[in-house]
Amino acid sequence: MIVNTSQFTLKLAETEQELAAAQRLRYRVFVEEMGARPAFGGDAELRESDAFDPYFDHLLLIDTRIKDHDNNVVGAYRLMRSETAARGQGFYGAQEYDLGPIIRSGRPAVELGRSCIDPVYRNGIALHLLWQGVADYVLGNRIELLFGVASFAGTDPDVYSDGLSYLHHSHLAPPELRVTAKAQSRVKMSIKAATEIDRVAAVRQIPALIKSYIRLGGWVGDGAYVDRDFNTIDVCLVLDQQNIPAKQRAQLLQGRAA
Repeated sequence: MIVNTSQFTLKLAETEQELAAAQRLRYRVFVEEMGARPAFGGDAELRESDAFDPYFDHLLLIDTRIKDHDNNVVGAYRLMRSETAARGQGFYGAQEYDLGPIIRSGRPAVELGRSCIDPVYRNGIALHLLWQGVADYVLGNRIELLFGVASFAGTDPDVYSDGLSYLHHSHLAPPELRVTAKAQSRVKMSIKAATEIDRVAAVRQIPALIKSYIRLGGWVGDGAYVDRDFNTIDVCLVLDQQNIPAKQRAQLLQGRAA
């Protein structure tokens, strides 16, 4: 995969120990920090995992200065290709969104999820390095469409009325790729009219990961989904890699493995 600096290694998990280290990071971020309810007895092992993990490839950002290999993963992302989803139990996001438009497109796709970074590394290059790893994976597997749910913390959409409304009015996916939040926990994103949005507040409310998708030319699906088990409001991001602006594409490919 990619080794970017003497400090970080970026790779796909190859061993149970590496996957477990990623799941421990996920536990610290999603359970301890964000208040999610762990599945599979995660409290006992301090690991956040689910039934979909065996079907995903797990991208890891490892701080090589940390000698404890059980806890040296400082960033993680999981990725599932469309052919794997078809052979297994489907996409994780299908629990929250009607993914029919993506599936019916017939285009090679990858679902991205469980993106997390240790708090100590969030103001550095960690997210950029993870995106470089995603770019390497996408190009190596000839992926055309990237999608996945990304989250706002908490379950009250009114707290993010400007951010959600801005995403809906300015970055709604085109009809042919517009996935739709399922009715049981769906909330509308167009809380405010486009003319009522406070743009400064919107920028402040939108999480960094979602901003990354938008900068790359990504769109959001129709409606958000309140995940009470995970204590989040989820939006589904969709990105056609052919539409990534040239400048952002060049930045992503810097350091790509040959």
